[in-house]
Amino acid sequence: MTDTAVTVNGERRALAGVPTHTTALDWLRDGGLSGSKEGCAEGECGACAMLLATPGPDGGTAWTPVNACLVPVYALDGQEVVTAEGLGGVEDLHPVQEKLAEAGGSQCGYCTPGFACSMAAEYYRADRTPVAESADASTGSATGEPCPVHDPEHGPNGFDLHALSGNLCRCTGYRPIRDAAYALGAPEADDPLQQRLAEPAPAPVPTDAVVDGARFIRPATLAEALRILHDEPDALLVAGSTDWGVEVNIRGRRAPLVVAIEQLDELRALTVGDTVVEIGAALSLSEVEKGLGGRIPLLAELFPQFASRLIRNRGTFGGNLGTGSPIGDTPPALLALRASVVLASVSGEREVDLAEYFTGYRQTVKRPDELIKTIRIPLPLATTTAFHKIAKRRFDDISSVAVAFALDIEDGIVTAATIGLGGVAATPLRARATEAALVGSPWHIDTVRAAAEILRGEGTPMSDHRASAEYRSLMLNTALLKLHSATANQNDKKEVSA
Repeated sequence: MTDTAVTVNGERRALAGVPTHTTALDWLRDGGLSGSKEGCAEGECGACAMLLATPGPDGGTAWTPVNACLVPVYALDGQEVVTAEGLGGVEDLHPVQEKLAEAGGSQCGYCTPGFACSMAAEYYRADRTPVAESADASTGSATGEPCPVHDPEHGPNGFDLHALSGNLCRCTGYRPIRDAAYALGAPEADDPLQQRLAEPAPAPVPTDAVVDGARFIRPATLAEALRILHDEPDALLVAGSTDWGVEVNIRGRRAPLVVAIEQLDELRALTVGDTVVEIGAALSLSEVEKGLGGRIPLLAELFPQFASRLIRNRGTFGGNLGTGSPIGDTPPALLALRASVVLASVSGEREVDLAEYFTGYRQTVKRPDELIKTIRIPLPLATTTAFHKIAKRRFDDISSVAVAFALDIEDGIVTAATIGLGGVAATPLRARATEAALVGSPWHIDTVRAAAEILRGEGTPMSDHRASAEYRSLMLNTALLKLHSATANQNDKKEVSA
């Protein structure tokens, strides 16, 4: 076994002898750091949140909150984390902890360490900018109009409430928690965690650990990873581990050989060219969101609806597609964008249209010796796009139905249409019959109503604990009507402004 260790709250802690399936949360708690809690063991509650040192702008570091309950501890080999204990103690409270205490935001206290870590990440976010307040906000602007200092999801200090979307309080104490978040100022110059941001994040280190016959490998290169897959076809690939971590915790799954690929440089490129956008399969959704900066509006609409910030900080496009799940949120959007995947093996690379990628329930054309290297989205993009996610909660939930639209409408006629569906069949799929009904037809309510009836019959929805088959079909029907209504409203606004 290589010399494996993780820096925790500034102290290097060895991993030698730790079982390879152990999560960061269990390892931290076994080591006496019991601030992080296990609430759901699925990444939904955030009680286990910790800060991970990741590469930041200009070669520095960013503190990124992640779910400790999902991360294999060996995936942190050579890395650096901070837990609630590392923020501050009873005698030297961190500003976040201090504001939570002052606002009465702790309630029972079980979830508070996770909230503190997520809040601390937002506290140290380099581009968090306070909203400029007027000289006298109480009287409004010079014109006499109200002068609000923040919107419903951002505080006057620039705090983004979505930073807490993965943290749940079981005592319904959200108001004081929000008040604590909005009361935070800027970090002091001598704050150790602030000063740490000026230094580079730890570089990835190759890892090879064998404990009790089980093995965890982090290859140094893509070529090495592909060779392992060729020689060991039963090896389990892990990137963000937001899916596999649930299997380990809830279902007790174990893997004899785990290969971690989330830090391979070859899988972490993001390029925007003249004819295609290429997204590395191992980039986290948060990294892709920031890297694209809204240049693909359909994905920009998807990102805030995908689980929570904590999950998006680890989850990847490659992982979402690799599992072959019919209820993943990214496949419908990527189908609508006419994306393809590049599959790599020791034999070379091949590109597969995403519409031909899924072959059955959690089955794909990807061979055991292949991995997803990149996702390619052709340009130019459709002019009218939308992503509709139907779930029991607005955020941090699994889709009952997901529908993604990408249409080109010229002079009132639909000239191109691509519609991706999730949650209505054994695989994500294209709504080809509906697409055919739309193309060449005028974009008005009669056309849309007829096409909506076709869309209602696409797929083979089933009834489960999330929704009935009838409800899923109804949601497909109303999705297209909703899109038409939205475009009509946009046109009305344009005419008024003109």
